[in-house]
Parts: sequence; C-alpha cells; structure tokens
Amino acid sequence: MTELKGDERLDYLLAEKLRIIQSPSVFSFSLDAVLLSKFVHVPIQKGNIVDLCAGNGVIPLLLSTRTKGKITGIEIQERLFDMAKRTVEYNQLDGQIKMVHGDIKEAPGEIGYSKFDVVTCNPPYFPTPSQEEINQNEHYAIARHEILCTIEDVVRVSSQLLRQGGKAAFVHRPGRLMDILSLMRQYRLEPKRLQFVYPKAGKEANTILIEGIKDGSPDLKVLPPLVVYNDNHEYNPNIRRILYGEE
Repeated sequence: MTELKGDERLDYLLAEKLRIIQSPSVFSFSLDAVLLSKFVHVPIQKGNIVDLCAGNGVIPLLLSTRTKGKITGIEIQERLFDMAKRTVEYNQLDGQIKMVHGDIKEAPGEIGYSKFDVVTCNPPYFPTPSQEEINQNEHYAIARHEILCTIEDVVRVSSQLLRQGGKAAFVHRPGRLMDILSLMRQYRLEPKRLQFVYPKAGKEANTILIEGIKDGSPDLKVLPPLVVYNDNHEYNPNIRRILYGEE
C-alpha cells in the first residue's frame, strides 16, 4: 500500500480505474491536462512517449489507458515528482511509466535526442509572477508561471526529443497562440491540428489544444470547438464523455 504524506489524499481519476495522489498545498491537475491527454494522437501498441512538466503524473497516467507504449514523465519539483512516482507505483504501472526528477531543458541530454514518438506538455501559462506570489506558494507559482521554463523552452525541447515525423501536443491559452505557432515552425514542429475550447457557448475561447509533426508538411486543420458547460453550468455531453466515459 502506497503511503500518503502530510495533507495528501488519494483521488479517483475520473472515468479511469486509477487513483492519483493529490494535495491541496500543491497544484492539482485540471481539465486542461485531461483534454490534452485525450486530444493527442498516440500509438496504440508501442512507442516512446514523454510528458514534460508532468506535475503529479496525471497525463502519463491517462495516456497509459490509451497506449501500450513506454511513457516517461519529467517533473522539476521534487514534491510533485515524489507524488507522481508513488501514484505510478500504487497503480502498478511501473513497467510502463517512468518518472524522472529533472529540468526539461536538460532532458534531451538525459533521456536522448530524436528517440520519442510523442511529446506532450501542459506548461506554465503565465509570465513570471511577483516575489510576493512566489512566496505565498512556490509550488503553485512554478506550475502556473514561466519561472523555470518558458514556452520556447517547451517547444525547443520537444523538437529535440522527437524523431522525424513524431508528434508534439500542447495545451495553452489563446493569447499565446501566435507565439506557439511561430515557435513551432522555428523548431521544425509543423502545426497540424488546432482545437479551441470554450467555457460556454457565446463566450471567448479560454484554452487551445495544438498538435504538430516534426518536419511535417504545412496543412493545419482547425477541429470543431469544444464547449465545456451548458447554460445550467453542467458539463456538455462531449465533455462528460471525456471526463467520465458517459454517453
């Protein structure tokens, strides 16, 4: 039995028969991570997959239900890495998922250049915060703000890790779309699929999902929008299917 530490709890992971260690004092996984894990194309039977900025391991865990490939998660915060590692052990996925404690900027040298079929990342979204924000909760600040890595670091490292023809998928905010598209092209990740996520019908998009292929040919497809909530603030059927497997 995996031992919980301090204020940790063991949560059910949505529709999957998995449990995940979470804590109110560090950044918990969000809908963004779940949407990314369902959006990205992954090989079913085999392959090498890496998740950058892995946090408590939610994306590697969810991807393990869609592929038999080997999955590596990289997380720089020691506490989150430790939680993810114990979560993997609890779910008896040690043979498929390997958690690595380290800086994504050093990942290509540590785990190999051009050897991965898929890279995913739910990166920090916001510019560097004030010192006061960092002092209030360092774990939250690092997860949300570009303190230890920028979107350029994420795109560059993804390209370095991927083999030619490999896929990189990111979730981010619409305000950074042009930055992401230009960086993807700069680092040879041709954008191929883009999806906008809206909190409600009639509202502005608040999330984007984007996938590119290393050295792919130009041909960007914009997928149908995802609308999260209906007018009663209940999940729409397509979101319920993603979250809970419900029809």
